[in-house]
Amino acid sequence: MEASLGIQMDEPMAFSPQRDRSQAEGSLKKNEQNFKLAGVKKDIEKLYEAVPQLGNVFKIKDKIGEGTFSSVYLATAQLQVGPEEKIALKHLIPTSHPVRIAAELQCLTVAGGQDNVMGVKYCFRKNDHVVIAMPYLEHESFLDILNSLSFQEVREYMFNLFKALKRIHQFGIVHRDVKPSNFLYNRRLKKYALVDFGLAQGTHDTKIELLKFVQSEAQQERCSQNKSHIITGNKIPLSGPVPKELDQQSTTKASVKRPYTNAQIQIKQGKDGKLMKQSKTVDVLSRKLATKKKAISAKVMNSGVMRKTASSCPTSLTCDCYATDKVCSICLSRRQQVAPRAGTPGFRAPEVLTKCPNQTTAIDMWSAGVIFLSLLSGRYPFYKASDDLTALAQIMTIRGSRETIQAAKTFGKSILCSKEVPAQDLRKLCERLRGMDSNTPKLTSDIQGPASHQPTVSEKTDHKASRLIQTPPGQYSGNSFKKGDSNSCGCCFDEYTTNLEGWNEVPDEAYDLLDKLLDLNPASRITAEEALLHPFFKDMSL
Repeated sequence: MEASLGIQMDEPMAFSPQRDRSQAEGSLKKNEQNFKLAGVKKDIEKLYEAVPQLGNVFKIKDKIGEGTFSSVYLATAQLQVGPEEKIALKHLIPTSHPVRIAAELQCLTVAGGQDNVMGVKYCFRKNDHVVIAMPYLEHESFLDILNSLSFQEVREYMFNLFKALKRIHQFGIVHRDVKPSNFLYNRRLKKYALVDFGLAQGTHDTKIELLKFVQSEAQQERCSQNKSHIITGNKIPLSGPVPKELDQQSTTKASVKRPYTNAQIQIKQGKDGKLMKQSKTVDVLSRKLATKKKAISAKVMNSGVMRKTASSCPTSLTCDCYATDKVCSICLSRRQQVAPRAGTPGFRAPEVLTKCPNQTTAIDMWSAGVIFLSLLSGRYPFYKASDDLTALAQIMTIRGSRETIQAAKTFGKSILCSKEVPAQDLRKLCERLRGMDSNTPKLTSDIQGPASHQPTVSEKTDHKASRLIQTPPGQYSGNSFKKGDSNSCGCCFDEYTTNLEGWNEVPDEAYDLLDKLLDLNPASRITAEEALLHPFFKDMSL
């Protein structure tokens, strides 16, 4: 008889790919958090070194925002008596122009501190490092609460935004970057604060003296950058790749898909149809989807009398590159038009997109209108474009191409569009978008305009375009004074329950106000003071 070998085997281990994957992801997130914490700690130490006097007054707790021009920290004031006071410390990058820094401070000290405009407590400077200390307002993420606000809360939000805009406009301040992350909102305390005057400019009669210098400096800088260059040769082909999207932080965001037409849009400046300044040919749809790289057609000419350029080209010559994918030497020799173009993509007014040199406080009201559009439709961001022409095309799909062209004429611009797009009814548009279940992730492919204006999209392109609309919270904004959660999911509505109160009976006054805010003509666009007196706010007092 064969002897059996008594070998004892261990029990086989249960293999769970899902469990291992979860553990790996958890470990990765933990490592990322530790890496961020180490980076924040290092930044705080550097700030203490750059501005040593901060350590005598504040205890810096965390870094809560980071942007192109500044970083924001949460600190507590080390007071001898009473509770600790939370303070937001805005550290301006050393390369910021001194006049610009001083102008921002003057806006905060003169206009701030009341009517929902952020004020300033202290300012510290060491060499080229400047830190502005402001009251800290704990606030909610606009995206997190967007679909949970009652209609009354929306009214209160817009009313308080107009109060802030009325305040700064009275001083001749054009904010130039009005958006939800720059209008802080504490839902529990019903407190609001308009922040970040880093891009502000003054009107012709501004009461902020330093803004006059900012405007002058900006114009001089643009003029020096836009000196004409004489390029020999008949034509220069534009065969390079399409520029990358301007707003890189939008990789986690998605735009609302609209019925953008395949129309080519051309922008002219003025009535002189002979002298061309710039020529490109771009397919608006291709740029918007960012999947096809085709050329686009845009023409820009000076409005009114053509300025003399540094070129030796006589003004009697006409270009021969119109509606082609090439730019001739005559067009390249023309001086670029000087016009401010600050602001955030998606919130820029038509006059900004078309480089109108005379921009007023009306551009802030347009941005407020886009915020109101998001609140009424439940979609944010509502507009998202990688370039000004696409942004203009998006506006046309809502406000109409004929209306946009007509309005542009009032401020000296001529827009040519090869396909007419009708204006949409704002109430029907918002009700259609809001009618969807706000707790369900919405695909951009779900949001379409009239079928007759929908472009044909390939299966590959459509797959790339079908992204979630909700933007994951936790995006650090250098000027929003908020602490995001990088681990949050883009569709988290657990913390806030959707409040449908009032949404089934949105009054006509709401859409009338929206229409006046999104007036394509800045001259007739409603002002902040007029908006506060609108029937939409009839039972609300200043």
